[in-house]
Amino acid sequence: MEQPHVDVLVIGAGISGISAARHVLRDNPSASLVVLERRARVGGTWDLFRYPGIRSDSDMPTFGFGFRPWTDARILADGAQIRQYVEDAATDGGILERTRFGRRAISADFSHATGRWTVEVEDEGTGERESYSAGYLVGATGYYDYDKPYRPEFPGEADYQGTLVHPQQWPEDLDHTGKRVVVIGSGATAITLLPAMADKAASITMLQRSPTYVLALPKVDPLTSVMKKLRAPARLTHKVVRTRNIALQRGSYAFCRKYPRLARKALLGLVRAQAGKGVDMRHFSPNYKPWDQRLCVVPGGDLFKVLKRGKAAIATDHIDTFTADGIRLKSGEELKADIVVTATGLSVQLMGGMDVTVDGSPVDVTNRVLYKAVLLEGVPNMSLVIGYTNASWTLKADLAADYTARLLAHMRRNGHDIATPVASDGDRSEFSVMGEALTSGYIARADKVMPRQGTRDPWRLWNNYYRDRAMLQNAPIDDSPLRFEKAGLPAAEAQEPTRAA
Repeated sequence: MEQPHVDVLVIGAGISGISAARHVLRDNPSASLVVLERRARVGGTWDLFRYPGIRSDSDMPTFGFGFRPWTDARILADGAQIRQYVEDAATDGGILERTRFGRRAISADFSHATGRWTVEVEDEGTGERESYSAGYLVGATGYYDYDKPYRPEFPGEADYQGTLVHPQQWPEDLDHTGKRVVVIGSGATAITLLPAMADKAASITMLQRSPTYVLALPKVDPLTSVMKKLRAPARLTHKVVRTRNIALQRGSYAFCRKYPRLARKALLGLVRAQAGKGVDMRHFSPNYKPWDQRLCVVPGGDLFKVLKRGKAAIATDHIDTFTADGIRLKSGEELKADIVVTATGLSVQLMGGMDVTVDGSPVDVTNRVLYKAVLLEGVPNMSLVIGYTNASWTLKADLAADYTARLLAHMRRNGHDIATPVASDGDRSEFSVMGEALTSGYIARADKVMPRQGTRDPWRLWNNYYRDRAMLQNAPIDDSPLRFEKAGLPAAEAQEPTRAA
């Protein structure tokens, strides 16, 4: 059977994958392109997570695509809205018809002799194998494991007689009405679950080892509302609000890093104002500096509202052991629970667990650096889309997609078949691309699976939108660390994949 070949193969149909496909086809309209998606629908994270209240933790004007206006005035959106937004972007751009669902990419090997990737894929519906050939590969799977969330083992949990659930694997039929609920965790998921479940639950407590900085945002953006009332064009509103929000994000992050004591005072002062005089600030006073970990945002102060009404509570303590009907804390306090939610985080995984080789030799991602935060050192014709950890993910995903599209157009114009970034030993540091800036649990775990941080440009990741925009959108494509080559085989026409039992 003949192996199907495409110019560009995108792995993943979430925000990163749809952005990559849209940008590539914008600059390379004649390119053959296929998106492989393991799930049955587009959306990625926003199709996977189904827990109560799931929403964005970044403002939608920057979390949305740069090429598609987000027209709703609400600052944060729920998961279903975001998934539909991604699907609409895929449909309008002709990406949906190019997407093959239910496909898990197992391995990918690049051959210098042919200038092509060979990607082995499993149809998870039938168990059959498919093989794709591609001139260029885009890894747009995010950086966590969809199958196995991070879930530490707790003392005595085998004795617990209630329901134990992780937000990543939320049962559709789980009814918490009238139940006593304990949510273990202090991050964005836990802070979302508390107000979302409080009205139906008999009681709900967020159990945290240490607090997180929490920032309340308005539910509705005043500027967006005013511009909509003035009937400003959607694209103009999107551009104005997005530009303002990028500046606010960058400015607030820089302020927190430069003036941590002042930033801490301001953030805790805002909590006192929102939560009221009776708040125990021990639950909101982290022992780290602002932006050592990502800030948690709450729309309309919903978390503080349920706390003030007595519909929810926070316990800051360590777990001694699970009991038959709850959790006993180190302090001796016992939390009775019919349902325990382990909002303990994500397991980090790159490329969806796919094995990557070049000419048959395995690629050790953890010993390589990223060129301009997009291309992996020594790996030809492959982009990795990794969004920001200190701003909206999509800002960086869009920039990476734009650069990939420009690179492909440059290669086509100049007759290049292969583009490979080449680094020296002195270009890589001991830190991972995520481990130097933030200290969150999943960031620390990422050190074992992510590429290294570079010591200098263009290998160093700055997590700075303005610097990255200048480098990825405006700087010339053809510079010295990027080696271009010619391969022997002509590009083939795109075909439907053939099956191999």
